[in-house]
Amino acid sequence: MEKAFEELQLKDDFMFSVVMRIPQFCKPFLERVLGIKISRMEYPRSQDTIDLSADAKSVRLDIYVEDDSNSVYNIEMQTTEKGNLPKRTRYYQGMIDLGILEKGENYKNLKRSFIIFVCTFDLFGEGRHIYTFENRCVQDLELRLGDDAIKIILNTKGTVDDISPEMKNVLDFIDGKEASDDYTRALEAEIASVQKNEKWRLDYMTLQMKYQEKYEQGIEQGIEQGKKQMALKMLKNQLPIEEIVLYTDLTMEQVEALEGDLQTT
Repeated sequence: MEKAFEELQLKDDFMFSVVMRIPQFCKPFLERVLGIKISRMEYPRSQDTIDLSADAKSVRLDIYVEDDSNSVYNIEMQTTEKGNLPKRTRYYQGMIDLGILEKGENYKNLKRSFIIFVCTFDLFGEGRHIYTFENRCVQDLELRLGDDAIKIILNTKGTVDDISPEMKNVLDFIDGKEASDDYTRALEAEIASVQKNEKWRLDYMTLQMKYQEKYEQGIEQGIEQGKKQMALKMLKNQLPIEEIVLYTDLTMEQVEALEGDLQTT
């Protein structure tokens, strides 16, 4: 069951997307993750509202920003382990690169990219708060490929002492613990402000409705496919079309079409 709008936390994808679209929150977040200072940051595409696409095949980058050092950042929130996260980072990388390069443009114009997944679980089970990946030579791990593609997996459940206290405060807050410094208290206040915003409430409700419609459509398509598979088995066993219509609840035209398909295969 989906959460009520008033119950959303930073770890919820919708709230994370809303809050991190605000530079005063996104910039210090990236600085804490990477241990660097970013002088200027911009959102290259105007996004006044959350993308309401519920198409499973569409790609919506939660947060996509650029800085003044020719780097791009994609930040994603992940609260469930579906076994495909590593492949998703690869897919997102490809989509980002395609978006950066115009047709015929030189590959040297590809920007340094960081794909950052904030996970509320330990994907690799080593207790780290942060796992950083870049392409290196298998035979010589000191030899970097130099393709400027970096992937970072954050883990709010980490136990190893491997990040700054400031970054740990952020991950703890995302994991549901109390705000413990000025930055996380500011995040907490912004979340409370978003929860009172009727525009965001409407966007959230609309998004949930679209997801529900997509889910119900998928169920209906699955039932219809099951009926057709049953009808095909009956046709192969040479049952009369009238009986197949009775048992599967398909129309006479649908069964006859399936029979035609069967005869041509």
